Amino acid sequence: MKVPLRWPVGDEAASELVLERFAPEQTFKTKVYAALKQAIINMDIYSTPEPTWIDERQLSERLGVSRTPVREAIAMLEQEGFVKSMPRRGIMVLKKTRREVVEMVQAWAALESMAARLVTENASDEEIATLRTLFKDFGEAHKPSDFVSEYSQANILFHQTLIRLSGSKVLADMTANLLVHVRGIRQITIGRDDRASRSIVEHLNIIEALEKRDADAAERFSRDHTLGLSTYVDEHGDIFD
Repeated sequence: MKVPLRWPVGDEAASELVLERFAPEQTFKTKVYAALKQAIINMDIYSTPEPTWIDERQLSERLGVSRTPVREAIAMLEQEGFVKSMPRRGIMVLKKTRREVVEMVQAWAALESMAARLVTENASDEEIATLRTLFKDFGEAHKPSDFVSEYSQANILFHQTLIRLSGSKVLADMTANLLVHVRGIRQITIGRDDRASRSIVEHLNIIEALEKRDADAAERFSRDHTLGLSTYVDEHGDIFD
């Protein structure tokens, strides 16, 4: 069913926008796509060299929908580079090469540094204070290097929160497609070469700049912190073995 929508302009030919109602199967496809994409983003695909597979039939059963919207959602995710359908094998969640990951981390650095600047302009003091609470349990008696798994969770949440506090939906949307890869790489590198100990110092520098509403410093500290990860990935290709 097509519904004409009229705009208050002079030219009648230009004042009618014809929209087509969403069909139920399109709505299902969109919901399945969103659910599946979020599930993939939450996966830790870089923790093992083995490929990660998802099963179309199991997805259909767990989501309580037919296999048609599942196939359509998978096709959308394949176009975005999240998965690849392998004939007679299934659907593989795609990892990136070292070069691709380096470029993704560099892109994240640019986006997050802009987010840090926006936080100084848009976030309240109370919101900025939540960033510091993420690390309140860490200190000499509870070193990040001794509790890597715990610190890794706080680390990931810090970066996600920084993006959210920027108040920019565009930045949130742009980083969403990078998250599955950047987060995975952060998780597998944070416990190496005492990176956790340096990481918390850099995080606290970013937070201090945010608290002072020093946009230039917050942007610089955030960018340099993440670019340090891209350099590390570039120099340590063995993390992909």
